[in-house]
Amino acid sequence: MTSGGQTSGRETSGSGDITRTLDLLWGTGRRPSRGPKPGLTLERVVEAAVELADREGLGALSMRRIATELGTGTMSLYRYVPGKAELLDLMLDRVQRASEDPADFGDGHWRSALEVLGRSTLALYRRHPWLLEVNQTRPILGPSALDGLEKVMSRIRPMGLSDPELLSAITAIEGYVVGAARTQLYQQEAEHTSGLTDAEFWEAQQPALEKAILSGRYPVLASLAEDTFSFDFDHFEFGLQRILDGLELFVTARAAKAAPSSAPPSVPAAGPDRSAGPDRSAPPEQPS
Repeated sequence: MTSGGQTSGRETSGSGDITRTLDLLWGTGRRPSRGPKPGLTLERVVEAAVELADREGLGALSMRRIATELGTGTMSLYRYVPGKAELLDLMLDRVQRASEDPADFGDGHWRSALEVLGRSTLALYRRHPWLLEVNQTRPILGPSALDGLEKVMSRIRPMGLSDPELLSAITAIEGYVVGAARTQLYQQEAEHTSGLTDAEFWEAQQPALEKAILSGRYPVLASLAEDTFSFDFDHFEFGLQRILDGLELFVTARAAKAAPSSAPPSVPAAGPDRSAGPDRSAPPEQPS
């Protein structure tokens, strides 16, 4: 790992002073009692950093550049945040602020809540593509991150799974979304660097591909429908729904296994015990 919390050119969350970062996230640190009255706020510094990263990417982020954006001296920023590593963790928590509208978390069913999680997380990466440049395997958990997790967990508890399984369901959705977001980002980057749209890129390959398909070497590919590779198909939504289908099958099977049998146990009809011989309580037979 290189200095500044980077490995292979990637930023890593949690690489700064963890205690100081938590103090800043939760507002538990002591405020300076001496010195000139601050002209900025921590919130404004973080917002400026997010705006810069959104506009120019994480590579443009530095304390000097943020100071320039805010029209202040670089050293003045250190009154608010120790350095870039801690600032990155504040940025990560800032962009995760959850919606306060209950309607934004679905219709109350656990499946709806996970659908919202998937779509909103994809939208988050679209708004802040630089998130894909951060290794977040060891996040510093601030109020925004915990608020979001609390809201999702509260809505999926009725799944009837164990707590580790609930967390795994969330992780599965988020892992799928990260892959989809990265693919979309790479597509945008390829279009930007090449100057060709996706349609133009594939159109340039069409003559060679048609010749290969007609050669008879690829019979399965030759049999595919014309719309197989259509840009109109929503691959993200298809994959998300299949993950949720799998979870629903698992939840249903778990519930069926845990539910008590609805049929009451059979009770033998009351009557004499024939295993002990003839019924001695019956009156003796009268001779004819």
